[in-house]
Amino acid sequence: MHDARQDGCSEMIAKRRLVADVLRPSGVSARMSGRSVGVVITTYNHAHFLRDALDSVQAQTRAADAIVVVDDGSTDDSASVTAGYPDVTLIRQENRGLAAARNAGLAALDTTHVVFLDADDRLEPEAIAAGLDCFARIPGCGFVYGGHRYIDAAGKEIGERFEPPGDAPYLSLLRRNFIAMHATVMYRRDLLAELGGFDERLRRCEDYDVYLRMARQHPVAAYPDLVADYRQHGQNMSADHGAMLRSALEVHARHAPSASDDPRVREAWADGRLRWRQGYAEEMAEARYRTRQNGASLRASLPALAKITSAAPDVAFRQAIGGVRRRIAAVLPERLRARLLSTSERVPLVGHVRFGDLRRVTPISQCFGFDRGLPVDRYYIERFLARHASHVVGRVLEVGDDIYTRRFGGPRVSRSDVLHVRGGNPRATLIGDLTDPDVLPEEAFDCIILTQTLQLIDDVRLAVARLHRALAPGGAMLVTAPGITQIDRGEWGTSWFWSFTATALQRLFGERFGSDAVMVEQYGNVFAATAFLHGLAVEELDTRDLDALDRAYPVIVAVRARKPAV
Repeated sequence: MHDARQDGCSEMIAKRRLVADVLRPSGVSARMSGRSVGVVITTYNHAHFLRDALDSVQAQTRAADAIVVVDDGSTDDSASVTAGYPDVTLIRQENRGLAAARNAGLAALDTTHVVFLDADDRLEPEAIAAGLDCFARIPGCGFVYGGHRYIDAAGKEIGERFEPPGDAPYLSLLRRNFIAMHATVMYRRDLLAELGGFDERLRRCEDYDVYLRMARQHPVAAYPDLVADYRQHGQNMSADHGAMLRSALEVHARHAPSASDDPRVREAWADGRLRWRQGYAEEMAEARYRTRQNGASLRASLPALAKITSAAPDVAFRQAIGGVRRRIAAVLPERLRARLLSTSERVPLVGHVRFGDLRRVTPISQCFGFDRGLPVDRYYIERFLARHASHVVGRVLEVGDDIYTRRFGGPRVSRSDVLHVRGGNPRATLIGDLTDPDVLPEEAFDCIILTQTLQLIDDVRLAVARLHRALAPGGAMLVTAPGITQIDRGEWGTSWFWSFTATALQRLFGERFGSDAVMVEQYGNVFAATAFLHGLAVEELDTRDLDALDRAYPVIVAVRARKPAV
């Protein structure tokens, strides 16, 4: 959608559009019938975590049809844990590795779908329901997946992750394992069996191997719901960075393209090779840095530096130079020390902050950055919509125009409606104010896209109520609203009432949809906020600086609210 601020910049906007990853388009079909889901929990000496995993499966809002625990030769007593769960089947085998344990569980199931959970991890209560719902919206997939939280050994949340697959999942997987946690994945069991299940020759990265083989043959889809908890407890298999890198490169090498393959495949594979090496080299470098901070001698850390050098020499060089620079800085006077350290490592002394081009009392752009390229907030809006593109289906309502409906919904959209507050917009199919009870038909829309509009409505609670009423059962609203922002200097300035925080939108939409049906996301940091306030465009920035999140500086707050199906 072109929001209200674009009125004076429409020609510039049309010329400057970034391409965002969207989910693979697919037709819409009725909700699948006869679906069943089995959960396979694998354990190796994790009986102390197993009860937590089992309880998370038992707590599903849509119950699992079968639960199988596969003990892969543990020396602890998993049987005493599973004994308290009469509906759980326990399979015990000699230690053969994670892939063999998963295959044993797969062979024991006759369900249509399957989820694999490690005993030290957990499922969120909506995991099974969310996976089946995604299969229903986008049938034909080999697997679907959601997001996950990182938790510590005690279960405390320490972060979260979700990354969409893009419009070419196989190419994306050649570049990186964007799924990152296996328990977020729900497979079509028959298609997984046709692939031969997991390769038991692999001691690590057997899930990445399956992702690549499946994505090469079948569509892949995603949804941003956080459906699993990935426990970080120091004994994770993934903590051995060197072994993980060797396994990842072994799996990756199986998909090496030939000279006659599509250039896009060759490019993605080469990029992925470099990313795997650099990614794990940086993990090893971080681990080495922590050991040095904890008192390990330089001599004791040299073997780790040699491994980093083998993986990615440039990473090793940067760490070595950084160490030398910090050693020199430690013996220098404060002013010289600040000059030697990099910008990210130092805080300028009082009176030594350099404002440069930002030392001005008027913004660089008075048009939010539309006259320079893509505004910073628009980068975040499109990123949010790409994450939730699977909800843009059926009959869709957007405000102002239907650009995002067509871009993120494509052939999944059966009918597109456009709402405009006044007449004269040739794209509009509905005219009027959102708070007017006669403007929107009741329970008509499968998806409503509302970007950068709430701030222009005085009675936002009434507007949310009208939108909720207009949403069909099972439908979703995708909403973005400004946090830190300029205020429009044109006609919308006199009706610009609000900026929002995550807390405000959680309460606002939670009151109408129920808190469990609302997901609130934030985008931005102090750099992004500064750039946006000055009207800088994405094209003149490094997007890595925009991707960092600081919840104290929300440039954009976004909401996905879902109406329960009848």
